Amino acid sequence: MTEPRILVDADACPVKEEIYKVAFRYAAPVTVVSNTPLRVPDHELIERVVVSDGFDAADDFIADRADETTIVVTADILLADRCLKAGAVVIAPNGKPFTADMIGGAIATRSIMADLRAGAGGLGEAGGGPPPFAKKDRSRFLSALDEALTRIKRRAR
Repeated sequence: MTEPRILVDADACPVKEEIYKVAFRYAAPVTVVSNTPLRVPDHELIERVVVSDGFDAADDFIADRADETTIVVTADILLADRCLKAGAVVIAPNGKPFTADMIGGAIATRSIMADLRAGAGGLGEAGGGPPPFAKKDRSRFLSALDEALTRIKRRAR
């Protein structure tokens, strides 16, 4: 088994700076995947990959590289499901882990909410989106990422 690495679904990720800090501490390579060029630190551990703006291009790139040595950071439930099936650890930017036990329910809820939004004429009357990103989310994310890197490093030994 090789050392852990981090794949970031980066276009709307609010915790990129936190990812870099933790990655530097663990000497874990990070691949920042986006549809548009993003600024990343000029560092040997950080790789920026800009994929096409095609539907699911970033998701496909990430899912194709996810395995048991990978931590994927994403808020995308369908991408999380694909990565979990590949054996990756998946963490949402708010620090909540995606697990095999909860992903089916999350996908079902996502589908129901999409149907409700469509039934509301696309006016956003159903739901309203996730709660605003809070300081506790950032703290929970840092803890979850630290724990995941430690767990994968232990398994590699």
